[in-house]
Amino acid sequence: MIALLMIAVACSDDSSSEGSSDDSGDASGEDGSSDSEGLSGTLEIQYFVGGYGDSWWKEVIGDFQEEHPDLEIKEHAGPNINEEMRSRWVSGDPPDVVYIDGAGSSETQMVEDGQLMDLTDWAQDLEVDGTPLMDSFIVQPSDFDGSVYSLPLVFDTWGTWYDIPWFEENGWEVPSDFDSFMDSMGQIQEDADIAPFVTTGQHPYYFLRGMLYPAFGAAGGDELLNDVITGAEGAWTSDTVLEVMKKVEKMQQEGYIDEGFAAINHTQSQMNFLLHDNAYIPVGFWLPNEMESDKPEDLEYGFVPSPMNDAGEPMAVVPDMRPLAIAEEAENPEAAKAFVEFVFTKEYASLFSEHTGAIMNLQGVDLESNENVPQYLIDANKMINDPEQAQIYQKPHPMSADLETPISDSLVSLMLGNITAEEFVEEAEQAAKEYRNSQ
Repeated sequence: MIALLMIAVACSDDSSSEGSSDDSGDASGEDGSSDSEGLSGTLEIQYFVGGYGDSWWKEVIGDFQEEHPDLEIKEHAGPNINEEMRSRWVSGDPPDVVYIDGAGSSETQMVEDGQLMDLTDWAQDLEVDGTPLMDSFIVQPSDFDGSVYSLPLVFDTWGTWYDIPWFEENGWEVPSDFDSFMDSMGQIQEDADIAPFVTTGQHPYYFLRGMLYPAFGAAGGDELLNDVITGAEGAWTSDTVLEVMKKVEKMQQEGYIDEGFAAINHTQSQMNFLLHDNAYIPVGFWLPNEMESDKPEDLEYGFVPSPMNDAGEPMAVVPDMRPLAIAEEAENPEAAKAFVEFVFTKEYASLFSEHTGAIMNLQGVDLESNENVPQYLIDANKMINDPEQAQIYQKPHPMSADLETPISDSLVSLMLGNITAEEFVEEAEQAAKEYRNSQ
């Protein structure tokens, strides 16, 4: 069982930044270990700024700069940074360090394209307070045929959110399985005259990762989850997957999915949820931090693992990691390794929770005494760690964008009622075949 940590909440900041922490030095470092004495040259760090904000990054980078005054650090950051930096990655001139998160990023795609450094041997020698780093993770790094190309920095998990006081006021049941989920949505639809469920159609992976991954885990365990993510032959047309997709089809046919979902982005869908235009939304732990300035005063976040499981079976949790990696073509690999090693400490794990309201992927970080720990995370932690309520499943690595994109397109069509569940699985299987043939 993966033990989650208690965390504190803080403000988010989605402002872009493209700057330098110091103006000294211009010589590139040489390849080697993370012996960081006398670091110089330029270190470029790319990080996505979304629901977690950027204040933690600013503090960590500032501390690293103080330890290495002869090192010039250039930050490439913002909500659109993945797209802004795309041409540099394609042209073989990437930044040294990259935090892989947000729209337009794909760890698996970067590995397949040879853009990330193999960290397998180097990571074995790293320690956190005297304990090997690889033994300190809550969830282990993605495994690409036995090789490690990134280190999981942020522990997140998708789930389904609701407003506790609103549910209590109306006597609506909080679901624990798909049958009770459907019953709850039917009651909400009748009482409030709304479509109970909303997600973003502009980013369909929210539904794929937030609803379908748990459904696949609950229905077929790690094996099925692995097969659909890697595009194994026959996985998407299996009877088990079809049964899951029939559940989605049923949600659509009953009118429970907001018919306008396809046109909205993730922040608009989240705003609709806050305004009670809808009652359920699948999002990760960043939701409260990202929407802090828009949250109605009387709204209280409730969280359950997405209830796609059959009655009598525990709900499914699929951790969703946000990793840190070093570019294969890094100009200053020595400084890049030193920075990555610098980040993975319990001190910075604690600070991460204070800054972001989320969990850094390290065990043994005691945050329970922090009076700012949000109640929803306390409740989520208890639920996720209760084996009678929830079962944790792990995917081998993120789905490649080359597979996720066409499957997401077909998923939107299914959720709009334009295709059937049977047609969806055939389209998904064809996408998987094309993906396999491209490898």
